[in-house]
Amino acid sequence: MEGNQTETLPNHVAIIMDGNNRWATEKGLPGVAGHKKGVERAREAVEYAVKKGLSTLTLFAFSSENWGRSSEEVNLLMRLLHTALQEEVPNLIKNSVQLSFIGDLSQFDDDLIDQMKRSEEMTLCIDKEKKLDLVVAASYGGRWDIVNAVNNIRDKDSDFIVTEENFSSFLSTSSFEDPDLCIRTGNEIRVSNFLLWQLAYSELHFPNILWPDFDDTKFELALEEYATRSRRYGDKSNFQI
Repeated sequence: MEGNQTETLPNHVAIIMDGNNRWATEKGLPGVAGHKKGVERAREAVEYAVKKGLSTLTLFAFSSENWGRSSEEVNLLMRLLHTALQEEVPNLIKNSVQLSFIGDLSQFDDDLIDQMKRSEEMTLCIDKEKKLDLVVAASYGGRWDIVNAVNNIRDKDSDFIVTEENFSSFLSTSSFEDPDLCIRTGNEIRVSNFLLWQLAYSELHFPNILWPDFDDTKFELALEEYATRSRRYGDKSNFQI
């Protein structure tokens, strides 16, 4: 890499964590082993984001489409989320990481919803400097986000004029800047209904690995590749034939 490209870091990284089941199958393990390893990698990704000085990390933990999986797997994922919150919140507090959830949380049971709210409140950085915003997308879909924003706009007076700028303020991510970089594991090259509005000008990175294999080295490679990109946001001033 040339010059100071290694110092060019994204402020906001979003990750689609895909491939837990396939990872377990390839190793002859039950699916739960893949999901547990996935939780471990998510913890490492948060710690690495803090170490690198990122501002926001968004993790796609559970999509709105995931409700269509078998009841056995959905129940397993709910238990893992419940356990992960219990185990990880103390570490988030210790590392000054503020947790936020986005998505149609009403789909979860009341106990889990309460735990999510308590986790957000417990990690709220008031008395000390916040090091990272951790946004967890749960029961989330990009189309849901857009439709939900439209319905919220309908509640305003009829003279309200919608613009790109104020539309963003109605999305579930209104408190955060749009992602600079989106990473998607799982050997798939698509965004799978994730942050459809917000990823309009994000750089995309598709490592040829499954999520349980995404370690700090792979994260660093993604950041290094990002540093080589030239982001123009549709600007034609640098267009060359």
